Amino acid sequence: MPTTRPAAPGTPQESQRPATSLQLYSINSHLEADLDGTLARLAEIGVRNVEAFAFVDRAEELAAAFELHGIAAPTGHAMLVANEVTRDGVTTPVPGHATTFEAAKKLGMRYVIDPAVFDWSTRDAVEATAAALNQASKEAAEHGLRVGYHNHAWELSNRIDGVPALEYFAGLLDDEVVLEIDVYWAHIGGVEAPALLARLGDRVKALHIKDGPKVENPFLTDAPFDPSGLGQVPAGQGVIPLGAALDAAPSAEFAVIEFDHFDGDIFAAIAASFDYLENRA
Repeated sequence: MPTTRPAAPGTPQESQRPATSLQLYSINSHLEADLDGTLARLAEIGVRNVEAFAFVDRAEELAAAFELHGIAAPTGHAMLVANEVTRDGVTTPVPGHATTFEAAKKLGMRYVIDPAVFDWSTRDAVEATAAALNQASKEAAEHGLRVGYHNHAWELSNRIDGVPALEYFAGLLDDEVVLEIDVYWAHIGGVEAPALLARLGDRVKALHIKDGPKVENPFLTDAPFDPSGLGQVPAGQGVIPLGAALDAAPSAEFAVIEFDHFDGDIFAAIAASFDYLENRA
């Protein structure tokens, strides 16, 4: 269990450390089985901030559950660039921006972050993504929100003009658009995450915190992505330079724990990651 008191929900901690949060996708199956019971377990660990996903169609339900357990959702993931998404061979339309932002406001969000755009192989593709996110930012401002982008590995392994595509992309964004840097995927994508964060500067408002052994970039092959092969572990127990990354991102407001897959007790792993973030030197 944590030995320090976490910051008030939705706010950075004292001494300007980012507030600890949790990407709820890490416990998706538990949430589907028992929303209230799962949130109660998070509250027992000390989690007071979460990052919601797939929240548009269930904003009122989530808002009530979060309030019951003293949890805030200052950030959330929602598709902002793509118009449709395909899963298991089924293609469905993405909710419009206005609908998404209205749902985000019901949950008290400050940042709505696009979790993934898949084509970063060409200059035109990257520029189109930046333009779409800039437009979404203008619409979000009408709702008192800001938008951002969350990376995987492919935004770093692809390069434009000799630099990681993500950095080229960052240079095209309007000032109000933020970045949520997944430190794990940046490392797997072949860059030094602390140096990347230093270069991106105060555009970085959130970090995804996860750890594990050094593995090959799984997105460089045609094989289906299988997160069970990543061997992810609680923060501080792998090779990802999380401490240096956190130190290199003083503008980050949220440090968001995430597991793509974990072999074992996921709640114990979340608690260990929470302790790492709350008590690191």
